[in-house]
Amino acid sequence: MNVFVTGASGWIGSAVVDELLAAGHRVTGLARSDASAASLEAKGASVRRGDLDDLDAIRAGATDADAVLHLANKHDWSDMAASNRAERGAVEALVAVVEGSDRPLLLASGTAGLAQGRLATEADRTPFRGPDAPRGGSENLALDAAERGVHTVSVRFAPTVHGAGDHGFVASLVAVAREKGVSAYPGDGTNRWPAVHRSDAARAVALGLEKAAAGDVLHVVAEEGVPTRAVAEAIGRAYGLPVESVPAERVADHFGWIGGFFGLDLAASSDATRRLLGWTPTGPTLLEDLDAGAYGSSR
Repeated sequence: MNVFVTGASGWIGSAVVDELLAAGHRVTGLARSDASAASLEAKGASVRRGDLDDLDAIRAGATDADAVLHLANKHDWSDMAASNRAERGAVEALVAVVEGSDRPLLLASGTAGLAQGRLATEADRTPFRGPDAPRGGSENLALDAAERGVHTVSVRFAPTVHGAGDHGFVASLVAVAREKGVSAYPGDGTNRWPAVHRSDAARAVALGLEKAAAGDVLHVVAEEGVPTRAVAEAIGRAYGLPVESVPAERVADHFGWIGGFFGLDLAASSDATRRLLGWTPTGPTLLEDLDAGAYGSSR
């Protein structure tokens, strides 16, 4: 199968490309820089130059492919409106190309925001709709297209896809702890933070390409919810920092932008996904990665 991958050189995408190539698929990755292009070519993947704003490149890549994995996102926290518009535009372009062809379109989404106070499941429909919503409402846009015959599969990742080299949410928490000189957690620290190791996430995406039907929603979650206090304690152990609670009214001030996520209870199940794909996560847990120095340490 010839698979077009956006975000092919990113944290998750690069691991997915490795899985696809190992399974015998041909991969064309969207690359916006010389370094990204060289990395893909070194693996044996083909390259199409462009980025999320280059809709002609996105359309051309999808037109030539048997399947599309949309894993790219700008994640520009300084201008989320622009990030959301770019995401929506890219998904609209991809849907228009694959509609009527039964070619799979798997797109990245997240488990955050689905439910509070209970486990979010694959049956939950995201509340985010419209171009101004998070990710430009792209998941609902694509799933609505599945009702018109587009082979859409939503791949919802845990907030943390962890491992050595991760520069996402946990790396940001580590940076805050080092800056403040204390590893903190919100309130009593019982709110939960789902996680999955990068290797397990890549394997789940590759399995989803093979096994998921149109309209399916996958939860790429290995741990349903690690208590935020346990995360803070592991960061404290790694860097020899004191660990303490931050009251709810001070979370935003202490953590900055990431406090809006770290203060939520985001527990999510992947039971249905595991049954559908035959997927069993085997990688290290989040706390194991922290204790092993995947995010650095003072030792």
